[in-house]
Amino acid sequence: MESRNPAFRGNAFDQRAGGYGAQPYGGAAYAAPGYALAATRPMTMDDVVVRGFLTLVTLMITAALAWALVPTSLAAPVLVVALIAEIGIWAFIAFGRKANAATVLAFAAVYGVVVGLISHSYNDIYHGVVFQAVVGTALAFGATLAVYALRIVRVTPKFARFVMAAGLALIGLMIVNLVVHLFGGDHGIGIRDPGSPLAYVFSVAAILVGCFFLLLDFDAVETGVRTGAPEKFAWYCAFGLVLSLVWIYLEILRLLSYFSGRD
Repeated sequence: MESRNPAFRGNAFDQRAGGYGAQPYGGAAYAAPGYALAATRPMTMDDVVVRGFLTLVTLMITAALAWALVPTSLAAPVLVVALIAEIGIWAFIAFGRKANAATVLAFAAVYGVVVGLISHSYNDIYHGVVFQAVVGTALAFGATLAVYALRIVRVTPKFARFVMAAGLALIGLMIVNLVVHLFGGDHGIGIRDPGSPLAYVFSVAAILVGCFFLLLDFDAVETGVRTGAPEKFAWYCAFGLVLSLVWIYLEILRLLSYFSGRD
């Protein structure tokens, strides 16, 4: 059985005589004997729920600490350091295929600092927007879960390719916008300019793509449980779910700021 999430494609969900399949999360991560079925129990839905909860709580705790303890004068340098650390740990997990309690929770802790500092910055300018974004993210999660459970949208290989292409396109536009801004364009190409209709369209598209990534995450979880993925695969699922949720939260936060008056 093969997951529709491109991050877990390949032979990751093939059960074989000698043990679990060979390529979850984009490569041969579970080919090692230590992940054979004889050495570990299969992943359950409870495993994903518990690990996802721990990951999200870790992120929320460090976000709250960063909000409360990092002074405004140090926010920028701390944010830069946290972003660099976040990218490094993300790459280690994604490309080194090293998702476990230590790496995923470390990623969540560092990512929480980033989220906390960004949220504090927005809330200082647009009072109350963070709470609204949290509520919006929870609603988006619930709606996406319902869409998946009711099979309103079916996760197919074609759908997964579309989501990956859309995600890469959005990231590409963000990079272009940043480069243009750094080289003299006050508002880049307009996708982050509150005065441009393009910014609203971009944020809505980004939120939708974040929800589509959640659909891929749900499919990866369901497929992993159904095909007997090893217990440690639950950390990959938690990692993916938190990435998608934070993507949605940050885009909702930005979109709401366009409609909020400055305090």
